Amino acid sequence: MLNQLLTERFADRRLRILDSACGIGTQALGFAKSGHMVTAADISEAAVRRARHEARIRDLDISFAVSDMTYMSGIAGTDFDVIAVLDNALPHLSETQVRSALTASASKLVPNGLFLASIRDYDEVLKQRPAIQQPAFYGSPGARRIVHQVWDCINETRYVVHLYITLESTRGWMAHHFVSEYRCILRSELSNELEAAGFRDVQWLMPDESGYYQPIVLARRVQSTVDPD
Repeated sequence: MLNQLLTERFADRRLRILDSACGIGTQALGFAKSGHMVTAADISEAAVRRARHEARIRDLDISFAVSDMTYMSGIAGTDFDVIAVLDNALPHLSETQVRSALTASASKLVPNGLFLASIRDYDEVLKQRPAIQQPAFYGSPGARRIVHQVWDCINETRYVVHLYITLESTRGWMAHHFVSEYRCILRSELSNELEAAGFRDVQWLMPDESGYYQPIVLARRVQSTVDPD
């Protein structure tokens, strides 16, 4: 579905894509499988190692880098057609860091290049103030996975997520607990920050429009009018 969004906007051509918060490579793998030239980066060395392994076993050609998306100093090139920041990566950042990340993204895109991000629907989250995300079940007997979250509010905009993953194997069940802090970013706030960073044509697609599980924001880098000579 993400590749379809790109196809609609780039006339079905091969793109240079930077996944600047790739994690273990979920979206980068999909972009590469669709035939794009992909660079994937993350601040976590462990995540990049896992992503590189996943690409290798799938025989996918992806360039990897360990880099902070607020500066992108470890990423060569400024000619990306698309920069993707998916799966709620931006809300890990402070207001200042979000501005830095968007400015860094603009500097890496070609003129009229596309910024693509997804975040939780925080407009709705702040209305409901959920304390838990109900368990989700995956897999089949003998290799099942149960995932659920507990949310602890810190203040009006920040919260801590406790992610619990329970895995079934031939050795029985094993539980894992991960903790991360997020900041609720409203759609209007992110739209304003994108425009301040030099983007235009900001567009939001909700899950019922895009088929993706989170709201998606799209924006174009402003075409420079400065003569390079």
